[in-house]
Amino acid sequence: MEIATPPAVAPDDPRSVARAMAPPSRFGDKAFQWLTLAMAMAVVVLIILTGWQLWRGSSLAIQKFGFHFLTTSTWDPVAEQFGALPFIYGTLVSSLIALLIAVPLSIATAVYLTELAPLLIRQPLVSLIEMLAAIPSVILGLWGIFVMVPWLRDYPFPLLKRLFGWTPFFSGPLYGTSMLAGGIIIAIMILPIITSVSREILR
Repeated sequence: MEIATPPAVAPDDPRSVARAMAPPSRFGDKAFQWLTLAMAMAVVVLIILTGWQLWRGSSLAIQKFGFHFLTTSTWDPVAEQFGALPFIYGTLVSSLIALLIAVPLSIATAVYLTELAPLLIRQPLVSLIEMLAAIPSVILGLWGIFVMVPWLRDYPFPLLKRLFGWTPFFSGPLYGTSMLAGGIIIAIMILPIITSVSREILR
């Protein structure tokens, strides 16, 4: 009785074995790393160029008015006296109002969409919020001026004046265009963006 022996197998080519054991090529990873680094540095360069261009365009005003341009409220072109304090104050106050309105609503919406909302409701709301976040701020600003401000002047503001007219915030005449209206419009602009970012963080 003969015992079957396995057929002889020729040894592998040493060069093919070495190629199989060699680590994969890192050229693609290195190229992608350098590409992303270049794009990140391009953003930094653009920010520096923007700041330099702003400084260059305002150098004459800085030389003439100095730091007082930021701390005075006089705006008299005839006397060549200019101050940016009202604009800075308006920007800070309207931004603060917008953050006070948008941040709690955005975080609450993100928590609801992430933890509580059923799938049937979650998907349409997420799509709607993402579409709102993609609307340009110029479009929302024009909508706010021509639609939102008249509506606020005619309906919510009179009610607020009746309820809180004894406070300095609502004691003046109702013009519609105010810090509160600007803050509400900015809040509408940033609410979908903050909601989308918060939802991604919570996921």
